[in-house]
Amino acid sequence: MRMVKSLGAAALFTLPLMAQATTAPDGASTQILSPMDGATVSSPVVIQFGLSGMGVAPAGTDRDNTGHHHLLINLDELPPMDQPVASDDQHRHFGGGQTQVSLDLPPGEHTLQLLLGDKDHIPHTPPVMSDKITITVE
Repeated sequence: MRMVKSLGAAALFTLPLMAQATTAPDGASTQILSPMDGATVSSPVVIQFGLSGMGVAPAGTDRDNTGHHHLLINLDELPPMDQPVASDDQHRHFGGGQTQVSLDLPPGEHTLQLLLGDKDHIPHTPPVMSDKITITVE
């Protein structure tokens, strides 16, 4: 019996620490203000972010009811909601608290979606994300 207790305690101490989910307030939402869904645009594309029910704060800022935007570009699947959002050409971080970006996108159809992240780039619970929109770059 002692062996089981000791083994159990040892296992607890070796588990990785899991990040705590940051709770989003009821009704919080983010949206792409422009361009509109279905728009035909030219590059560079100016994308404006909207947020209601929360405030924008730079990454690393530990303030209740705040977060920063991540722009998901041409993703078929959402990133994991319990891990920091990746940082690459399809997952753009706006950790400075930016609410707009001008992006060079190649001609063709593109999907865009916003996902708010907490101080550690982890999506809130429940996730605060926009609808996915589709634009065409000429």
